[in-house]
Amino acid sequence: MSTIETAESLPTTSKASGLGPKSSGRAIKDRVATGVMWLAFLVAMVPLVWILATVIIKGGHLLLTADWWTHSQQGITNREEGGGAVHAIQGTLLQAAVTALIAVPIGVLTAIYLVEYGGGKFKRAVSFMVDILTGVPSIVAALFIYAVWITTFGFNRMPFAVCLALVLLMVPVVVRSTEEMLKLVPNELREASYALGVPKWKTITKVVLPTAFSGIVTGVLLGLARVMGETAPLLILAPYFRSISTNLFDGLMGTLPTMINAGRDNMAIEANSERVWAAACTLIVLVLVLNLLGRLISRFNKLDR
Repeated sequence: MSTIETAESLPTTSKASGLGPKSSGRAIKDRVATGVMWLAFLVAMVPLVWILATVIIKGGHLLLTADWWTHSQQGITNREEGGGAVHAIQGTLLQAAVTALIAVPIGVLTAIYLVEYGGGKFKRAVSFMVDILTGVPSIVAALFIYAVWITTFGFNRMPFAVCLALVLLMVPVVVRSTEEMLKLVPNELREASYALGVPKWKTITKVVLPTAFSGIVTGVLLGLARVMGETAPLLILAPYFRSISTNLFDGLMGTLPTMINAGRDNMAIEANSERVWAAACTLIVLVLVLNLLGRLISRFNKLDR
């Protein structure tokens, strides 16, 4: 009798809690919502796939030649076929590396201060300044460095000035991504470390930062991906140069964005047009390689295993 009563009471309980079997109306709404989401996803993918396909079709074949990776454009005119993009590739990578060397320590230390040590008005002021830097257009950052570096101090236009402008663009990305990753680290880990008598600075370096390592690396790569495609600082502070140059403090330096910009006025010339599309394809490949490298680093993070 008690068993029958229990069985009879189940529908009543489910109805009262509102967790009964899915009705046909709810199933239809679920399918419609799923269909709308897939449609929005496909619509968003159309321009991305279109751009990638166009870039690969029009310039991808040059990436399969050895000259593209081993020769510069020195002595090659717009109408002449041949040459490569090694000068622009090394310029882009060199400037990105120097930018990262300056921006990553500043960004990570700022995020550590905001999460672990900061408080009061100074913390709010730092956070406010990071928010302002996040929305600064690249041309404004370039003009600021031009005003300080060239107008005020009297230095010449040089690739290092480009790195300084890119630092202004990369720091807020690193700060915000690192800050969010540090906030995700459970406080129990910090408290356990403190309970063992470990100082706060050692807890941060030995426990907090390794736990958030993969997320920090992802943020750094996102920042690098942004600055590698910026054009305004390059045009204002270090115009395009067709030959290989590794000196950041003297002369000009070729990069992939300025190589694309230099060739866009002569797109009617087939040889020049192919080089422009190939430079764009190379820039996409470099960003893709950086993202894959970040995935590989995070996979070998010992705390993730």
